[in-house]
Amino acid sequence: MNCSEAEEQFRKRRSWSAQSLGPWVCKTIRVLAFSGWNWMTRQGNIRRSFEVIFKTWTAGIAVLTLATAPVFAEDSLAQWSYDQMVTPVGCCDDDCCGDGCDCGDGCGCGAGVGGGALLSGIGPGWIEGFSIAGLLGIDNWDVGGWTQYGVTSEPTLLASLSDYDGNPATSARDGGSFNNIEDRFNLHQQYFYIGKAADGSNGFDVGFRADFVYGIDGPDTQSFGNPANSFDNGGDFTRGDGSHGWAIPQLYGELALGDFSVIVGHFYTLVGYEVVTAPDNFFFSHALTQYNSEPFTHTGVLGTYSGFENLTLYGGWTLGWDTGFDQWNDGVGGPSHGNSFLGGFSASLSDAITLTYINTFGNFGAISRPGNDDDYGHSVVLDVALTDSLNYVFQSDYKRVKQADLDEDLGINQYLIYSFNDILSFGSRIEWWRDNGTSFYGYTSGVNVQLLDNFIIRPEWRTDWSPGTVVQGSSFDENIFGCDMILTY
Repeated sequence: MNCSEAEEQFRKRRSWSAQSLGPWVCKTIRVLAFSGWNWMTRQGNIRRSFEVIFKTWTAGIAVLTLATAPVFAEDSLAQWSYDQMVTPVGCCDDDCCGDGCDCGDGCGCGAGVGGGALLSGIGPGWIEGFSIAGLLGIDNWDVGGWTQYGVTSEPTLLASLSDYDGNPATSARDGGSFNNIEDRFNLHQQYFYIGKAADGSNGFDVGFRADFVYGIDGPDTQSFGNPANSFDNGGDFTRGDGSHGWAIPQLYGELALGDFSVIVGHFYTLVGYEVVTAPDNFFFSHALTQYNSEPFTHTGVLGTYSGFENLTLYGGWTLGWDTGFDQWNDGVGGPSHGNSFLGGFSASLSDAITLTYINTFGNFGAISRPGNDDDYGHSVVLDVALTDSLNYVFQSDYKRVKQADLDEDLGINQYLIYSFNDILSFGSRIEWWRDNGTSFYGYTSGVNVQLLDNFIIRPEWRTDWSPGTVVQGSSFDENIFGCDMILTY
């Protein structure tokens, strides 16, 4: 896969040096943070306090960023994918990067110290310079991780209409959609990965990948398509009141020869635009479509062929949706089931346009019924770089599963992301998701603030509504404020 194919999400960002800002920047941000949290404690009103803090942080940091005198310079910095699935490793166009796809710290790519982030170059730089690979002295494997903390004023819309009224969860996917614990500073993802990508360019090669995550996103990332209390599903993988837990979302081996590669094991899905891995998303919260109409993981075999110019093909077989080395079984004597195709293509239609189509069909396992082999789902993602700084994404998902009754979902998501510079990006997401004839709508607006090359904060505001849907005696209409921070290493 060449560099032009890799630039799927963010095409180019403008960079400027923040080294002249001085120590007053750190002091200003500390005052904003500590005064806000102290005021929240005194008032005892967490939700109202959080909204004030959210607005203070958003306005304060934006003004702080825009009020300085930036010196603009062109710098192509495509986002690379931590889950190593459809979104490929990003590329760097600097001459010192050699082939353009193996960027070192000296290129302004990766986790080098003194980059274009707001606080880069201030202080000793040990946070920006820290990496697990460097700590362990490993340079021939991919080793790393991140820590994500966040807070939200309301839980995101749950997974089925019955759950909105407070009834118990009724299926494997009900009960939450990642941001499901409100008014608390939560550890979402403590993530670690280790692996080696197989490179078939010089003949046969082998690789592997293993990912581990702990936090409140853990239970939502487990193999809940497995039987209860089995590998990576409940039991020892879930802790305390069930809000925290471990998950092993990827554990696979890889073989590569020339332009063909195949992975065997447990891996993230190809379906959709948003992903589980927090650094690969613009927004803190997730779209309803991503949680309700898409799988997260699979177990099986997946092949990739990249021998065509500007076209990559995918094809494989899986044990249904969200399984971990097992098939769904109800545990009361029913047959095991889960048997489906996963595949599609990603095509670069031009230097600025990428089209990705992924489908899965067969028996999806836990969300299907035994003997049904015509479940179907697909995602279509059109990624367009309107300018060097403005990116537009159109996504449509469809899912049809035969249970006791037909379960049919249809969704359309649109994203518009403007990268002002290396520090500040603005994004909007608008969504329509239909669940068996009931329509839900959502709008999210957020800001990404790159404080360090490897440290970002993402405040956002979202509103969800559904005309005609009644929740506890009133029409459903919810406004949510949220903010998270991610440190990668």
